[in-house]
Amino acid sequence: LTLAGVEVDRKVLADLAVHEPEAFGAIVDQAKAALA
Repeated sequence: LTLAGVEVDRKVLADLAVHEPEAFGAIVDQAKAALA
């Protein structure tokens, strides 16, 4: 996540995963793209 420039802590990520799965998915996709 740091490589992708995503600066949110684990607590926020967990909250997004539960309450806003689409937003969480977008962060995951961004992180995957940074690693590719």
